[in-house]
Amino acid sequence: MEDILAVRGVRYMRRRVLDWIAEVGRITLLLGELLWLTPAGLRSFWLVIQQMSAIGVGSLWLVFVVSLFTGAVAAVQAAYQFSNVVPLKYLGAVILRSVIIELGPVLTALVVGGRVGASIAAELGTMKVTEQIDALRAMAINPVRYLVVPRVVAALVMLPVVTIFANAIAVFGGFIVAVTSIGVSAHTYETGLKQFFYMKDLWSGLFKSVIFGGIIGTMGCYYGFATEGGAEGVGIATTRAVVAGSLAILLADFFLTKILFGG
Repeated sequence: MEDILAVRGVRYMRRRVLDWIAEVGRITLLLGELLWLTPAGLRSFWLVIQQMSAIGVGSLWLVFVVSLFTGAVAAVQAAYQFSNVVPLKYLGAVILRSVIIELGPVLTALVVGGRVGASIAAELGTMKVTEQIDALRAMAINPVRYLVVPRVVAALVMLPVVTIFANAIAVFGGFIVAVTSIGVSAHTYETGLKQFFYMKDLWSGLFKSVIFGGIIGTMGCYYGFATEGGAEGVGIATTRAVVAGSLAILLADFFLTKILFGG
């Protein structure tokens, strides 16, 4: 009995590994087609503008709330860890660097990815199960050029913009908590911001956000196109898009941090 269970377990793991490899291959093929069709897809610039509004402007309020409390929590945690160890005059510097390097790009990507990735997967998944994508092919319209390119390009462009907004709000949230609750003067906080600000940190965080935007758009489109099985399939595709996008963002963050900061 134990031998039978072991054999079945090995077969299951082998099948899962093969399925994962096949899925990575399909995503790679979609990326190749996306790169090939991007110049043609950009001719429909109004579609890109429409998606930029949906992805960027539509996410601002959610990002505002998350970023404000992220900065506030970062200030409280930093003050607690600094107590009797590091002078609080460095509080502003720690909040700024932690926000623009890590917290801002990653949390913004996860928040926007949860909202936008699910929206893209649900929209394209509904089009797939209702055969609207097949109708586009019947009219000689390439679905990747018409549907995928505008969404991925918009995500690539808008996520750095939203990240800049998130960084500013998070630093401001830290400022409010530092001045009102921790007892750090506004001048001290501002001095810390200026003293340890490096453009490399800012550009590195924005470069991360560009990669994260590409991940969000690609995962949402891929799982939307891979939808099967009616309404239930749309729900499954939406969940997979969010989960896969979040995992890919965290993995990419690790490797980008290693590359950019030489860890």
